[in-house]
Amino acid sequence: ALNLKVLKMLDAAHRCRFGVPSPTEVSTTPGARPAILVSGHDMAVLHELLAQTEGRGVDVYTHGEMLPAHGYPKLHAFEHLRGHFGTHWGNQLEEFRHFTGAILMTTNCLRPPTRKYSDRIWTAGPVGFPKIPHISSNDFSPLIEKALSLPALDSANAEALRRSGTASPKMTVGFGHEAVLGVADKVVGAIKAGALKHVFVIGGCDGTEGSRSYFTDLARSTPPDSLILTLGCGKFRLLGDDHGTVGGLPRLLDMGQCNDAYSAVVVAVKLAEALECTVHDLPLHFAVSWFEQKAVAVLLSLLHLNLKNIRIGPAVPAFLTPRVAAVLGDKFGLQGVDVDHEDDDLAKMLQGR
Repeated sequence: ALNLKVLKMLDAAHRCRFGVPSPTEVSTTPGARPAILVSGHDMAVLHELLAQTEGRGVDVYTHGEMLPAHGYPKLHAFEHLRGHFGTHWGNQLEEFRHFTGAILMTTNCLRPPTRKYSDRIWTAGPVGFPKIPHISSNDFSPLIEKALSLPALDSANAEALRRSGTASPKMTVGFGHEAVLGVADKVVGAIKAGALKHVFVIGGCDGTEGSRSYFTDLARSTPPDSLILTLGCGKFRLLGDDHGTVGGLPRLLDMGQCNDAYSAVVVAVKLAEALECTVHDLPLHFAVSWFEQKAVAVLLSLLHLNLKNIRIGPAVPAFLTPRVAAVLGDKFGLQGVDVDHEDDDLAKMLQGR
């Protein structure tokens, strides 16, 4: 209950400060000015940086789980919030070296910087690393001055990233619970008409293991009469594909950061109310990519709501000892993903297992 309460509070705080997210197209095409890349999770730090760089001739790009920032009206209003660069935290060693500007890491998910960019990266908030300068007073002057002294973001480097398959030319974000429920009549109508038969929640914390391609393969295999809600940095396993539309809506809806699992919960509850059924009666299927503590909070929130048959992976967390896993499996149907047979998992999901 506490985890769910905290997720709800963070949801409300973001909307109070930055406005209600709305669907927004985000470009990965670089500009021709000096640039700063912001990674991590902290929207408040990003807002402060945008305020301090306004009119300075510097473009700001998001990385990783900062991508949802573009959907918030008060952040999107800054014209120099230029776009997004790269994918999830696990690829930063390769992606940061291609970014020619200065870099700011705002929360966890920092990997030990390499010499290719260690002289132009800063940290802020709760994250830090030896010999990397830390901004503790919201004075981003050193970071800004460094960015102004560096070459503009080179389009050749960005194109190299796109060719390698680590970025999409354009992405659409901002499908929070307000945006989805704003077209609830379409969703409910599509369900009642039989055009929409399943809703998948595929996302969470990503990592670097090859077995995490399970989530990409699962999403690609989902039937055309289904919606896919994604969130967290796990979304980058899905964003490169065109999943088409269903009932007049994009089949893939990016709901935001890991903590925006709350949006998925709100959507599920409201859809159940509109359809005059319980959440457990909905054709709702979860495949949650697990890595660290935030994903645990999300999982506990879902279990608190008594949601069943959630799949986690690619590996089962170490704290789920065989005894604990057996209890959660018996009570909630919690289970690990079958990383080599996503087609078998999908068949079971479609059968309500």
